[in-house]
Amino acid sequence: MKNVFIISGPSGAGEDSIIEGLRDYFPIERIITTTTREKRRGETEGNPYYFISKEEFEEKIKNNCFIEYAYQYNGNIYGVTKEETERVAQSQKIGAWKIEYKGVIQAKKIFPEVVSILISVPDLKILENRIRRRDGVSEEYLKERMEYTKEWLKHKDIYDYEVINHEGKLDQAIQEVAKIIEKHSNLNAQSNQKNSKPCPPK
Repeated sequence: MKNVFIISGPSGAGEDSIIEGLRDYFPIERIITTTTREKRRGETEGNPYYFISKEEFEEKIKNNCFIEYAYQYNGNIYGVTKEETERVAQSQKIGAWKIEYKGVIQAKKIFPEVVSILISVPDLKILENRIRRRDGVSEEYLKERMEYTKEWLKHKDIYDYEVINHEGKLDQAIQEVAKIIEKHSNLNAQSNQKNSKPCPPK
């Protein structure tokens, strides 16, 4: 899929902030994941997920509707439909595909040409602190997330690039990702004329 980029990282890495920051460089269209988890306060259909029942999700699995899907530690299922990837691929924008590492493994088997970027941090303590700052986070949830993150980071080799999101240096991480996208896409960093920022020299 031309102009579609996987931007992936564990909880607290800042991949959502980076994707939003990329809008200053490119026209961005996000690939929206479908999930069985319940909506949280402030969430709506399509923001940040498509929400369906577990029964409907499993029916779509049987009908081969998903490019990739995975059962997560919390019992919920997350996946991206073929229909959704086709929508974004035809958008004439940069497609931002946010998935966890299990999804990256599946997606790269189907679309080996898609560039995958891991968003990481220099220290796991930073991730832990960022997750703690969220509202309503329990110690049990934090422990589960950190164990999953440790497992995730054993699979760095599945990614084409790694960008470190240092504390207080989000803009720098956004610029690094923008440079990677510019290198591999047929859109340059001036495409979003309204808010364009030049990429730093290579």
